[in-house]
Amino acid sequence: MSKVVKFGGSSLADAKQFKKVYQIIKEDKERKFVVPSAPGKRFKEDTKVTDLLYKAYRAQNKSEFNATFEEIKERYQDIIDGLKLNISLDEDFEIMKKAFEDQIGEDYAASRGEYLNGKVLAHYLEFQFIDPKDVIFIDEHGNYDIEKTDPILSAALANVENAVIPGFYGSLNDGSGIIKAFSRGGSDVTGSIVAKNGKVDLYENWTDVSGFLIADPRIVKEPDVIETITYKELRELSYMGASVLHENSVFPVRSEGIPINIKNTNHPEDPGTLIVESTCHKPAHVITGIAGTKGFATVMIEKDMMNSEIGFGRKVLEVFEAHDLSFEHMPSGIDQ
Repeated sequence: MSKVVKFGGSSLADAKQFKKVYQIIKEDKERKFVVPSAPGKRFKEDTKVTDLLYKAYRAQNKSEFNATFEEIKERYQDIIDGLKLNISLDEDFEIMKKAFEDQIGEDYAASRGEYLNGKVLAHYLEFQFIDPKDVIFIDEHGNYDIEKTDPILSAALANVENAVIPGFYGSLNDGSGIIKAFSRGGSDVTGSIVAKNGKVDLYENWTDVSGFLIADPRIVKEPDVIETITYKELRELSYMGASVLHENSVFPVRSEGIPINIKNTNHPEDPGTLIVESTCHKPAHVITGIAGTKGFATVMIEKDMMNSEIGFGRKVLEVFEAHDLSFEHMPSGIDQ
């Protein structure tokens, strides 16, 4: 069996977390490919490195830029010093600084969090570093280009025993070499793409919770963990606000029948949640899980004999389309 392991930002926030990740990877030789996120929050009031990168890129003056850029450099140096590594990122930061000053693009700026974390982690693990810009291609809408990516990435992974492939970004698929990113949380998508093209048996997604919970822990006290869930159920829960896994990350692995295991970096002994295509497993609960999201509105339309008016539904949807609004569900009755 072989595995891809993806680690979220909280799992790689500082040197202490890096050591946990190292132990997890090294204790299982089947964990061949590693997909890291950028450093996340070390404590509640902390700032994620990705947010610092956006802040630096959008800085209104040189003083703000320099202060934020130094803060980013310190975050990585603290990790390097804490792990006692013999690696310097000075050259990378010089290249980044020039690119930021030239306003090369926000996707480039945001991607540097994963890029730098990947370089540090590869050095720490003594794994080969593969830059996603050379092997993953994304279209202008932020979608994974299957036809261009798969043959190149498959060949690259077939030639290495172990590798670190940073998440979240790749190159624009027009041949320009411009850095293009997935949406926030896109490292999950990268992990899925690597799992598919690495022809692994399991995709482990490591985060700071022990799997999918049946309800939001901020609302329900100590909710149970869902042991097994199908891809379809996962998509519904993710779309409706459950934020453990990016909603688009299931497609590459689903096409290959690769299960996903959600695991907790801080409690690696917990079994987590296993995500599969289908299951004959009898669930412990009638309802798999409960999730919610904001930004929705309900529109009620009442009109006598609505059901008999040909084209009424089309006319209503044209109004939504004209105002660039999507709709989720359209129940109907005889007069509504």
